[in-house]
Amino acid sequence: MKKLEKSYVISAKKEKVWQALVDPEIIKEWGAGPAKMTEEEGFDFSLWGGDIWGKNTKVIKNKLLEQDWYAGKWDQPSRVRVSLKEKGGKTILTLVHTDIPDDEFEDISSGWDDYYFGPLKNLVE
Repeated sequence: MKKLEKSYVISAKKEKVWQALVDPEIIKEWGAGPAKMTEEEGFDFSLWGGDIWGKNTKVIKNKLLEQDWYAGKWDQPSRVRVSLKEKGGKTILTLVHTDIPDDEFEDISSGWDDYYFGPLKNLVE
């Protein structure tokens, strides 16, 4: 199992970035829909019509979203932690993704840029 850490600088207020993470209508706009998502701790979410699913394990509005993630036929979840900090009118988004299956690490790493935070960033900026 592997661990991935990435940071993104997004030219938008953290409240706007947060909404893009938890509002299913905005998630659909940046490309991960259909989605079931809220900012509720304990909520069972799904993205890309169920290709990715899991549970919100810790939520601090506009600051922190921690989730158990499943994909494919994983026996156990990987763990995703997204934290937001605002600095100078921009948002610093930090991703920590742990327990990634070794053979899926490269695809998952590029997927965060190409299909998740890249499109989200383009939408909110």
